[in-house]
Amino acid sequence: MTSEESTMSERRIAVFCGANPGRGTAYVEQARLLGTEIGRRGLGLVYGGSAAGVMGAVADAALAAGAHVTGIIPEHLTRHDPLKTDVDEVHVVDTMHERKSLMYELADAFIALPGGFGTFDELFETLTWAKLGLHAKPVVLLDVHGYYRPLGALLDRSLAEGFVSGRDRGLVRLATTAVEAVDACAPVLAEPLAS
Repeated sequence: MTSEESTMSERRIAVFCGANPGRGTAYVEQARLLGTEIGRRGLGLVYGGSAAGVMGAVADAALAAGAHVTGIIPEHLTRHDPLKTDVDEVHVVDTMHERKSLMYELADAFIALPGGFGTFDELFETLTWAKLGLHAKPVVLLDVHGYYRPLGALLDRSLAEGFVSGRDRGLVRLATTAVEAVDACAPVLAEPLAS
C-alpha cells in the first residue's frame, strides 16, 4: 500500500527506536507507555516495522490503545528482524533511505526512544532537514533513565563551540515521560489537517 492509498485521517507521530530491548525493562516499559499515549490521544504511529525490542513494544501498545499503526521496513531487514504483520499498514521498501523518506512524509512529529545507530541516523537526519528548513515538525528525545543526557551535553558543547546555532539547538526538545514527549508535539498535532 502506498501512502496515497492510506485511509489515515489523524495526525501521526514517527517513533525512532531500537529493535533490541536494551538492558533491564525500563526502555520497553517507556515504549509501551508512549504507544499507549499515542493511541489515547487519537494519534497514529509510524515506526520501523519490527516486532522485536523497543519497536515491537511501542507498536503493540499503540495498537492496543486503538492507534492506526504503520510499519516501514527495508526488505533486507526482514531476513533477520521479525516483521510485525498485525499492524494496519506495512510498507516493505528497498532501502534505508526509502524507509526514512516515507517516515518523514507520513509523520507530523518525531519522537526518539532509546536505540542504536539506526535511531541516531534517523534522529540526526530529521534534525538536519529541520535545520535546512525542509520541515518544521517537532523532534523530541524521550530521555529514559538519562539515555539522551550525553547527547544533550554534546549538543550544548556544539552550541558553545559555534558549530550549532541557538536556533538549531532549539530544534530538539527533551522529555522524560511519554506524556511530556507527546505534549511537546501538541501544537503541531492540534493544527487542522489539510483537506
